[in-house]
Amino acid sequence: MASSESGSFLDLPLKEFLDAVPARTPAPGGGAVAAIAASLGAGLVAMAARFAGEEWSRRAEVVGKAEELRARAEPLADADAAAYEAFMSGSTDAEERIVAIPVEIVEISEELARLAALVAREGNLNVRSDAAAGADLAAAAASVCARLVRVNVRGGDPRVARAAELAHSAAAAAASADDGEG
Repeated sequence: MASSESGSFLDLPLKEFLDAVPARTPAPGGGAVAAIAASLGAGLVAMAARFAGEEWSRRAEVVGKAEELRARAEPLADADAAAYEAFMSGSTDAEERIVAIPVEIVEISEELARLAALVAREGNLNVRSDAAAGADLAAAAASVCARLVRVNVRGGDPRVARAAELAHSAAAAAASADDGEG
C-alpha cells in the first residue's frame, strides 16, 4: 500500500501500516520506516523529558526540541515513499530526492539521539530507559538512512561520508544513553 493510495501513512491505523511494510509494494520501505522510528523515538524523548522534575531548567526546551524533531521526521515517511515510487517510475528528479530525504532523516536522528542522551543523563531516573529507547530508535533510523544514502548516490558524493559520520554519532549517543552516562 503506497502512501498516495491512502493519503498519508500517518493516517493509517497502526495495524494497516504494519501490514503495508511487508507487502510486495515499493513503499513503505526502509526510509519511511526509519522516519516513523525516529518519530516514535522523539515521542519517547519528549515523554521522558516531561517527567523531569520542575527543578530541571531545560525541561521545556528539551520537550519543545523533541516535539520539533518529531514534527520534522513524521512527514518524511510519506516523502520518502513518494520519492521512491517516483524513482521506480523513472522520474528524472526522484534520484536526488531518494538521497536528500534519507540525509534529512539522518540529521534529525543524530540530533534526537544526542537529545535523548541528555534526557537519560539529566532527567527523571524512572523514565531513563524510555529516553534510552528513544536514542536507540534514533540511532537505528540514522543507520538505516546512512545505508540508503550510500546505496543511492552516484560517484564520490560527500553526503555518504557525512551520513555515515552522523549515524556513528547517533550510535555513540545511544550507547551513552543506555546507562545515563556520558
